[in-house]
Amino acid sequence: MGERLLEALGQRLAGFLDKRTPGYQPTTPSDPCALRQALRPADILLVEGDTRISAVIKYLTQSTWSHAAMYVGPIEGRCEPDGEPHVLIEAYLGEGVISAPLSKYRDFHTRICRPVGLTNEDQSQVVSFVTARIGLDYDVKNILDMLRFLVPLPVPVRWRRRMIAFGSGDPTRAICSTLIAQAFESVRYPILPKIEHVAKEGEQRVRGRAARREVLHIRHHSLYAPRDFDISPYFAVVKPTIQRGFKYKKLNWGDLPSEMETSTGYAEAPPLSDVA
Repeated sequence: MGERLLEALGQRLAGFLDKRTPGYQPTTPSDPCALRQALRPADILLVEGDTRISAVIKYLTQSTWSHAAMYVGPIEGRCEPDGEPHVLIEAYLGEGVISAPLSKYRDFHTRICRPVGLTNEDQSQVVSFVTARIGLDYDVKNILDMLRFLVPLPVPVRWRRRMIAFGSGDPTRAICSTLIAQAFESVRYPILPKIEHVAKEGEQRVRGRAARREVLHIRHHSLYAPRDFDISPYFAVVKPTIQRGFKYKKLNWGDLPSEMETSTGYAEAPPLSDVA
């Protein structure tokens, strides 16, 4: 009974936290066509959200990004009523792990982060990992923990990452960054691993200091936030507009005549202020 009550409370709170923030305007909405053409399976789509919970995550991580989804390509048997295929998998507040169409984030500021050099086999495994988890619950404890951060109190920078590590730790539940971090962890692809500098055995000291080598340790998946895929040295930032062949000379500036106006001679006409 207690668990059922907790679930019901979590759903009500999720509805409150998922309300849009009044006055939100995306920094730069993505070009839907360019975005669709640029995405590849296992790419991470970061989203600048517009809800109450998005504001909390952006504050704690000091980042533009509040949500992360994985592009997996068309999922068999999952599409919108108009036929648009579901191509994203995400752990969404209050809904759990779900699939979604790309149009869901048409009006949002987004960024593509791509794992570099991922083998075809590992790419398939990462995609299979998240696809197999469709239907898992969202971590209710995560929702309850988020409430305390709606109070606008200053949080020291050194504490913020630990405060992102919410949740019950139940493997049948997930939050957005955790799900994706676990997928890459399954093929040992790094995101932001802890780096330990270890002295090399048998090496002579160089200039009074022992030669050292780097040893990577996997950071616990609960400590990852959407921004980590953006700042990771192992993920490339893909900008769809540039990939399509961006030419700045083709831009239409408000204070200059357009290419069409110039070709028709309209730009040759004197300004209205001189006609009287």
